[in-house]
Amino acid sequence: MPEHGSQEAPLAGIRVTDFTWAWAGPHGTLLLAMLGAEVIKIESRTRLDHSRVRSIMAGAMNSGPDASTIFNDLNLGKRSLTLNLRREEAREIVRSLVSKSDVVVQNMRPGVLDRLGIGYEELRRIKPDIIMLSSSAVGASGPEKFYGGYAPTFASLSGIADLTGYPDQPPIPLSGSVDLRVGSASAFAVMAALYERDRSGEGQHIDLSSTEVMSCMMGDAFLEYEMCERIPERRGNEDELMAPHGCYHCAGEEQWVSIAVGSEAEWTALRSVLADPELADEAFATPQGRKCERERLDAILVRWTCSRTPAEAAETLQRAGVAALPVLTTASLSQDEHVQQRGVLRRVQHPVVGERIVLGPPWKLAGAEVRGPAPLIGEGNDYVLSEILGLSRPEIEQLQRDGVLD
Repeated sequence: MPEHGSQEAPLAGIRVTDFTWAWAGPHGTLLLAMLGAEVIKIESRTRLDHSRVRSIMAGAMNSGPDASTIFNDLNLGKRSLTLNLRREEAREIVRSLVSKSDVVVQNMRPGVLDRLGIGYEELRRIKPDIIMLSSSAVGASGPEKFYGGYAPTFASLSGIADLTGYPDQPPIPLSGSVDLRVGSASAFAVMAALYERDRSGEGQHIDLSSTEVMSCMMGDAFLEYEMCERIPERRGNEDELMAPHGCYHCAGEEQWVSIAVGSEAEWTALRSVLADPELADEAFATPQGRKCERERLDAILVRWTCSRTPAEAAETLQRAGVAALPVLTTASLSQDEHVQQRGVLRRVQHPVVGERIVLGPPWKLAGAEVRGPAPLIGEGNDYVLSEILGLSRPEIEQLQRDGVLD
């Protein structure tokens, strides 16, 4: 496995001072680490990253801060530096580290780092071309700028939750997947800022609203309202135009296949595979007719899929030219031959929890790799303080005794 800072990596030589916590922020810096950036995560034992100790979905985790599955998945290949930011000595260490960094990323509420004396204006006096990304619930300006939030609130405020779910049920505020989308947007923004710095020599402060990230992913809904004065509604797995379009029950408990027909050629192929005389009904002759008769059409498909496994149904339909894929669970995904051959899953050795299977980079890109397990808390203290900042062993020990390395 490549070491930290592999020279063949796209972001080799880029150093990130990382104040992020929870899910969204750490996912963004995880992507930067996979691209080869050296990511130094600022932590505190008195205010642990809550993904080390709890989760919205899993609840409290009592196995210790180094054993959290969620933390260890979100922080692969990073280093951990523990600092008590209430102490001026710790904040001075931050300033020194930023002077040797390219990027600072944080997802605290607006104003927190400013009150500590390590906000963007202070940091750019130290490093004029520093790039800082500040991710928050709704951005750093506007009447709601001090609102806190987590993934479900980002989804709700963005409008996307109102579109998610079934027509006869309440909105479904998405959870962890929202955080990962926000993190991906953060990494993209940092990459764009690095490109701009290479072009102009200028750093910048990126103000990222998690809510706005999600709003940007539903542009078609805004257009529908602006152009047609029609408010889009929840429609489950239905598509506005395509039919059939949905998940269909297969043989076995909770086994499903996803099928979508978007052209006349695909409809002809589907009819050929199913060989069901009912599909010759004139009501199914046009896309509009199939859409109107979608419930009857879905029932015909289920008669065919329910006697086959998801893999059998998908393979048969794909060979005929119909878009169809199994709905994979976490367990079946890990056993999927395509996933294995693509190298989606990687193995890392963690000093506390042992060997773990983790997700690799989401792209095939030269030098992009999982660069090691997530750090033990404070594991990078000596490296950062001595090798990057040049402190002596007695100085580090004194900081430890004084409670600066919290």
